[in-house]
Amino acid sequence: MKIVVLESLAVAEEKLRDIAKPLTDAGNELIIYDKTDDINLQKERVADADILVIANMPLKGEVIRAAKNLKYLSIAFTGFDHVNLEACRENNILVSNAAGYATVAVPELVFGSLISLLRSIVPLDKVTRDGGTKEGSRQQEIYGKKFGVIGTGAIGSRVAKIALAFGASVLAQSNNEDEELKALGVEYCSLDDLIKESDFISINTPLTPSTKGLINKEKIALMKKNAIVINTARGPVVDNDALAEALKSGRIGGACIDVFDKEPPLDKDYSLLSAPNTVLMPHVGFATEEAMVRRAHIVFDDNIAGYIRGEHVNKVI
Repeated sequence: MKIVVLESLAVAEEKLRDIAKPLTDAGNELIIYDKTDDINLQKERVADADILVIANMPLKGEVIRAAKNLKYLSIAFTGFDHVNLEACRENNILVSNAAGYATVAVPELVFGSLISLLRSIVPLDKVTRDGGTKEGSRQQEIYGKKFGVIGTGAIGSRVAKIALAFGASVLAQSNNEDEELKALGVEYCSLDDLIKESDFISINTPLTPSTKGLINKEKIALMKKNAIVINTARGPVVDNDALAEALKSGRIGGACIDVFDKEPPLDKDYSLLSAPNTVLMPHVGFATEEAMVRRAHIVFDDNIAGYIRGEHVNKVI
């Protein structure tokens, strides 16, 4: 079979080919491309692919339909809202994702960015280099606070456990309650109660029609004045214009944001860029070196090898 990797998986090509070696040794062909936004070039590259691999680049229906031999798509990403799944269904293409590769990386960024904001690390770095002192900086702790976790899948569950380790009490809201978390002392409640009571609110939900705009102006109005919003999930889950307005007016305490309505680079007039008390990052939560290698193994060892064996691993459709 011809396996086409349509964009870099942030792993050196030599390493990627080494990971895929059992597949190529078995006679499968592996073609690796750098990302291009040229739709016509994308069509050319997928034209005779049997198996296609992408990460988080948008995959349009016209590109999928141009892949006449395509039978299987492995998305090297947890989310899949950037793929035209309807075109995959129309053409009987099986789809898998790479859930699980970032379950260490993302929770670590949740707390790294939160501590950076609470301890004023970014501005104090400049102050120190300019010969200043801590005077005038605000310093806060996680210990003893209420930590809200929206979504307790693999990533949200890890966030909850780390919050407990910091000495916070944890509130959670999820479609499915985790019995292990409950045994550890996590209290499940409604979304509104979580928002009203939490000092820190970590968003860990996938983007679906029901979660788009979940944290909107009305929900933000329920938050404590000192509340800090942490979004390392998907950008459109939060109304970032409403969030920026709340930050600028002092309605809430701060925000740590790794995901936006669009992929960075952001326009210079993007609302959150001028909002105070923020730590903003260009979508790096998933992107540790270790996570990139981990997801490559999921793509080749689990998903593609499984498909060739007749198993549908990490099924999306």
